[in-house]
Amino acid sequence: MKQGIGTEAVHVKGWRAAHLWLLARRVTQVTVLALFLAGPWFGYWIVKGNLTYSLTLGVLPLADPYVLLQSLAAGHRPERNALVGAAVVLMAYFVIGGRSYCAWVCPVNVVTDAAHWLRARLHVSGGAAISRSTRYWILAMTLAVAAITGSMAWELVNPVSMLHRGLMFGIGAGWTVVAAVLVLDLFVAERAWCGRLCPVGAFYSVVAIFSPLRVVAARRDQCNDCAECYAVCPEPLVIRPALKGADQGIGPVILSPQCTNCARCIDVCSKHVFTFGTRFSKGVAHEDLHHDSAGHIGAGAVAARVGAAGRAHGADAAWHRRR
Repeated sequence: MKQGIGTEAVHVKGWRAAHLWLLARRVTQVTVLALFLAGPWFGYWIVKGNLTYSLTLGVLPLADPYVLLQSLAAGHRPERNALVGAAVVLMAYFVIGGRSYCAWVCPVNVVTDAAHWLRARLHVSGGAAISRSTRYWILAMTLAVAAITGSMAWELVNPVSMLHRGLMFGIGAGWTVVAAVLVLDLFVAERAWCGRLCPVGAFYSVVAIFSPLRVVAARRDQCNDCAECYAVCPEPLVIRPALKGADQGIGPVILSPQCTNCARCIDVCSKHVFTFGTRFSKGVAHEDLHHDSAGHIGAGAVAARVGAAGRAHGADAAWHRRR
């Protein structure tokens, strides 16, 4: 009988090690959300704002650079704190990989992961063919609309912004947008929102082009072709060059900016093929690598880095003023 995805990894490494990075991501997502909720819910204002702009401990401004870009396109002149905050966030996500935001911070990731899980359990197959380049066209469209209308119109319907603000202040009709994303990923096309349509992910993939932190197929010679890494990866096309490109002289580093650094490939691989490294990493021979299931960089360390970057975004359009 066919085993479930990750069953062999659980057998070899144990349940916790086979879910280490998934758990680290969920802890990071909950922690980031809790920091924002502590103020409006309990009166502890560690972070004021939301994912668009925030002020941490009354000192550190953090701003969403994609929202700032929309603001500039709309003809607004941002305040200094917004510029500083966006620079801090850009630098943080450049270091850890821009699309780490998608896997480690974005609240919609939980929704799309749930849709992926349900799709497998309900044996939903097939779906609409949506080009992965569509997200870049949508990204360009959001900037064009901002320039034409003089407003950040996309933020009115952005599922990421709506869900985060809704969790903090009450979501109301915003649940319909979140439900639409769930239905889209569940029945229309697998990983449709994050992998094909979301302009936020498209923006952060540009940030990630030269990011140093990467997933590395350091033990690719040990791959047994189980394909479980492909099954769990939200961007499965990024794996093959690093995993199977040795004969073509391709290195073991996943260099695609579409990689979200979610590390699920590390979790589910029973052969310890994958690990975290840098874009300059080389493959390591089986006999020379004294492995651990977490990779070169501990889950706690990566979670801490992403969590710090994730507080980057808060308060709506109030942080800028018109020329």
